Amino acid sequence: MNPVFSSTVELAAAIARRKISAVEALDAHLAQIDRHNEGVNAVISLDREGACERAKKADAALARGATPGPLHGVPFTLKDMHETVGMKTTVGFPPFADYVASHDSPVVARLKAAGGVLMAKTNVATMLSDWQSDNPLFGRTSNPWNLERTAGGSSGGAAAAVAAGMTPFDVGTDMQDSIRLPAAFCGVYGLKPTEHRVSLAGAFPNPGNAARSVRLMSCIGPLARGVDDLSLIYQIIAGPDGRDADLAPVPVETTPKLDLKTLRIAFAPSFPGLPVAGAIGVAVEKLASQLQSAGALVAEAKLPRLDLHDDLAQGGALIGMMMEAAQPEPPERPTPISRWFKALARRDTSILAWDRFFDDWDALLCPVAMTTAFPHCEPGTPLKVDGEDQDYWMLPAYGAVFNYGGHPALSMPCGEDRDGLPIGLQLVGKRWSEARLLGVAAAIEPLTGGLRRPPAY
Repeated sequence: MNPVFSSTVELAAAIARRKISAVEALDAHLAQIDRHNEGVNAVISLDREGACERAKKADAALARGATPGPLHGVPFTLKDMHETVGMKTTVGFPPFADYVASHDSPVVARLKAAGGVLMAKTNVATMLSDWQSDNPLFGRTSNPWNLERTAGGSSGGAAAAVAAGMTPFDVGTDMQDSIRLPAAFCGVYGLKPTEHRVSLAGAFPNPGNAARSVRLMSCIGPLARGVDDLSLIYQIIAGPDGRDADLAPVPVETTPKLDLKTLRIAFAPSFPGLPVAGAIGVAVEKLASQLQSAGALVAEAKLPRLDLHDDLAQGGALIGMMMEAAQPEPPERPTPISRWFKALARRDTSILAWDRFFDDWDALLCPVAMTTAFPHCEPGTPLKVDGEDQDYWMLPAYGAVFNYGGHPALSMPCGEDRDGLPIGLQLVGKRWSEARLLGVAAAIEPLTGGLRRPPAY
């Protein structure tokens, strides 16, 4: 088999059955990195020698008759924000340029314990703070579908590496669409789990061992080549870990096999007051029609009566307060604690409204972002959407709505626009229902055409 562009599930099964060695799987991906990374600039901090040694040990273990883990011998990359032993974690920020953690984060430890072979980190926006992946340490990541376009951010390197066949999967973070948006831009799959489902311990470089300030809205999840891959990786990394006390002790269920004819799907080609490219709205409507023809119960969504612009502003305010708490020196006029609790109470209103909505629906089908991948630009530059200028900072609004609510959401590729760029659509589900949401996505996946390889890869 050719390991490049095989799914993680296929690759793990082939290695376990010794149809291909871990060394061969690694070599194929390293060759793809050597061939394409110069142009894309997705993969950074490559640990070629360490990965080769780990792959050899994986093959030797199988030769001794060891029982393989679910990722035994599978090479992978990680977004440059997870703390990792023996590998730099920089978030593209010069003061962290040489930082190497003393411990693996719980997510990294679980992936390694499952048998995965870590190859490298992938590029990010500086301090994970933009929707383009560019920073002073490693430069700019480009989109494999068109190098003049952005791969998105802040998990842009992760999405580009998966799309270009340089890694079977990666694990990113998502506080404001930062997994789903780059996944959509690069034509791959990305899952944002329910808030407090996957450990945030060690999810950001912390050389001073400071108290963790990011406690809300930020989620860790996989980017991969298919829904089955998302399910596999999610089940490995989710659940309590003994370090992040915010994690709910909710069982991590396996993904059910669902019949489309039993599903209730609401769809929204756009949200009130939020711009979206016409091609994306049309893609939502087309898939909704296909689902209805396949026997699902489908209806245009009657969305909760919420001021989404205010939700987004309130979400931004919460992020600002968390960032304020992370500063080494307190501001002269710190945010009063009463404002924090008022902000949480305001957020509860939206969470509960969406919870009531999902009492009636298995999933909501809607856009991931207001446009497909746009040309590289300075952050803040107005973006052209169907020829009209739109506010740059509204780019991730469709995804950020569900960071504010904490609901699980995933991005899956669904065709291309007239420029040949991937269109990603979003599926959103009830809180704590990742398994069912993934089951819905798996049932829908055959209608979308699945992953497509970018031209020239």
